[in-house]
Amino acid sequence: QVQLVESGGGLAQAGGSLRLSCAASTSIFDLDFIRWYRQPPGNERELVAARTSMGSKAYADSVKGRFTISSDNAKNTVYLQMNSLNPEDSAVYYCNAIKGSYAYWGQGTQVTVPS
Repeated sequence: QVQLVESGGGLAQAGGSLRLSCAASTSIFDLDFIRWYRQPPGNERELVAARTSMGSKAYADSVKGRFTISSDNAKNTVYLQMNSLNPEDSAVYYCNAIKGSYAYWGQGTQVTVPS
């Protein structure tokens, strides 16, 4: 069993920045994949960023160059640094981890960027 607890969401102005945190109950090294998803109201959940246990990273085209996924293994925490925010980034952001055959999800944190 893996627990994921998210924090860091809130209100940001266009062009501003936020850093989301995902605290895991196990070592980040033990997770095969860890990902950030987002889901605007009425829209499908979409993959934003992903990281493997080997450190490889990937980003959606819509956030490439603006968002960065990183981790602090000593703190069992994964981060999503979001820069140059725009209203299209408004969504509930979820942390997701894959360990073997199991998937785990955080509770989600709201990010709002007014038009």
